Formats: sequence, C-alpha cells, structure tokens
Amino acid sequence: MEVPIDLPQSIKNIVQSTPTPIKAENIDSTFKSDSIDLVNKALGSRIVACSDEWFAAAENLTTSTPPIRKPGVFTHAGAWYDGWETRRHNTEPFDWVVLRLGAASGKVKGVEVDTAFFSGNEAPEVGVEGCFITDDREEELKSKDFVEWETILEKQPCGPSQRHGWLLPNMTSKAYTHVRLQMFPDGGIARFRLFGEVVPVLPQDLNAVFDLAATVNGGVALSCSDQHFGTKDNLLLPGRGHDMGDGWETKRSRGEHVDWVIIRLGLPGVIEKIVVDTAHFRGNFPQKVQVFGAEASDKAPSHDSSAWTEILWTQKTGPDAEHEYTGQALKEIQRTYGYVKLVMIPDGGIKRIRVYGRRPEASQ
Repeated sequence: MEVPIDLPQSIKNIVQSTPTPIKAENIDSTFKSDSIDLVNKALGSRIVACSDEWFAAAENLTTSTPPIRKPGVFTHAGAWYDGWETRRHNTEPFDWVVLRLGAASGKVKGVEVDTAFFSGNEAPEVGVEGCFITDDREEELKSKDFVEWETILEKQPCGPSQRHGWLLPNMTSKAYTHVRLQMFPDGGIARFRLFGEVVPVLPQDLNAVFDLAATVNGGVALSCSDQHFGTKDNLLLPGRGHDMGDGWETKRSRGEHVDWVIIRLGLPGVIEKIVVDTAHFRGNFPQKVQVFGAEASDKAPSHDSSAWTEILWTQKTGPDAEHEYTGQALKEIQRTYGYVKLVMIPDGGIKRIRVYGRRPEASQ
C-alpha cells in the first residue's frame, strides 16, 4: 500500500500497518497461489481450548469443505449450524478458540473468516493473535494470565453470512505455533483460514531423504490447469486421505489434452524417488503421468516454459494405488530442482504426489 508523502509520519505508520480487506470473490486468488492454510484440519491442526461452544463446536472451524445449511434441524442446544457458535450475553470482552497449527510453525500472510449462514447471530467483530510455544505448555493458553499473545490481525468488523478476507501489510516476521481466534463479544463463525507459509523442521542429517514437496516441509502447489472437482493443494497433504474429495481432480476433457500442476518445493533438492498416488480414484484416474523439474528461482516458470526438464518419463497409472518411480524411470536427477510440474494425461484425479530427495549439500 502506497502512502501519500504529505501525511504525518504517525498517520503513515497507521496506514502501513492496516490490513487490506479482500473481497470474497478475490480471497482464493489472493492467498491460494502462494500460501497454504496453516490451520487446515487435514494438516493435523487441532483445537486446544475454547471459551464456549454451546450451540456449535469449535472443531467445525477448520473443516476443509464449505459450510452447509440444514434449515429446520435442531439439537438439544438449539438450531444446527455448521460452524462455531457460543452463547448469548458474553460477560467477557470476547469469546475465543485456541488452535495448534498443522505444521511445526508458520508465518502468516492473511486471514479468512466465513460467517456463512450465520445471520442475526454472526460474530460482529473478530481478531487473531499468535504465540510460539512448545506443546507441553498448552495448558497455559487456557489462562487469562497468559501474556505471550501477539496481535496478528487487529479487531475487524464482520457481516452476516459472507466470506471476509484480510491481507496483512507484510508476512509476519515471526513464526507462530498457536493462534487464538477472538470473537467480539460472541456469536457464530462458520470457517476460519489462516494463510501463510510453513517454517518446517527438517532432518539434521544432510543425507536424509524426505518429501521435498510436502506441505509440512514448506511445499506449495502454485498453479494448475484445472481443479474442477478437487483442489491442487490436496496433493501435498499428509496421508492418503478419506475419499475422492480430498485429492486433485480435473473435469473431463475431449480430444487431445493434458492437465498440469506446478509445485514449489519446500526447499531445493536432489530428487531420488517420486510417488504418484491415485487412492480412491478408481474409474477416473489419469491414463498416464509425467513429471518435469525446474531450477530454484524467485518465480516459477510458466507451464509451457522451456525451463522445464523431464525427470519422469511418461508412465502408465492404475486405479487406487501408489505408483513409485525410481532408478531408470527417472532421468536428469543429479541436478538440484526447486520446482516440479506434474502432468496427467489426459485428465482425471490424483490423491497425492511425493517428491523424495535430499538437500544439495549432501551431493557435494
């Protein structure tokens, strides 16, 4: 954000530290091209504690799918809501929920709060705080006397039944392990997303082979040709998922076609093995896959750039299986790569890609 030069410095400082509201239709394009959701439930994030969850459980906040509505459905507590909802008439300044990030720690770029279907009972205002502590101190986070919270997102207004996004002026310089979502004074929130980058804990052994593309190691799916049925970000998550909904799946094509996704590795490395997993994709797996690599740089090459080098020959795939590629299936693997491009021919669904390798120092 540019600040007029004729403003007093005190005003400039306020303007430069103010988060930028992001329109609902621009939230995905703002954050999902170079960031990951640090509190994604599939990453292993968890609710540590909350002030209240009388009407709807706090664990709903990190559900990866969009909120749904069940009009006319009631529980013992009241109307059913797909989100977190607290009692009325909170006597404290705010209700809160503390979350452990799914990664070791992360730096924050922006925040999304979705109040979908909360109308008349939505959170009027929200804020986000963070801290960096070891997990064995989590009991302290439940106390009012805990003083290590730092403001990530200052108090912001919310409206009924809509997505709200805020881009921070800069990525936080500090990494956080835990965050506290504040709701002033009470009400309901459907979903909470915390966008940023992972600060991974890597093996101390330079010769260790690990997944260079995994989200928990800093990998990010930057762009793709299509993600009609399942998003590209799912490719780098832990585990093998639960069903077709938590993989990458493109729409059906007609005629000659390929789909692709570009991934920035968590750190540049020398690749030794690639795994393409088609778990749960039984009638819609790709016929073939191919993988390319590109050197580390500030900006990823475009999908059709000549900077890409083929590192996995075109290989047939099958349904609902992990396909491991090593040895003669790979080529040009003694080089260091910072990006990979996964190509599926012609289209279909892939659950995960693993790019196992080691840091380049181990090869010297």
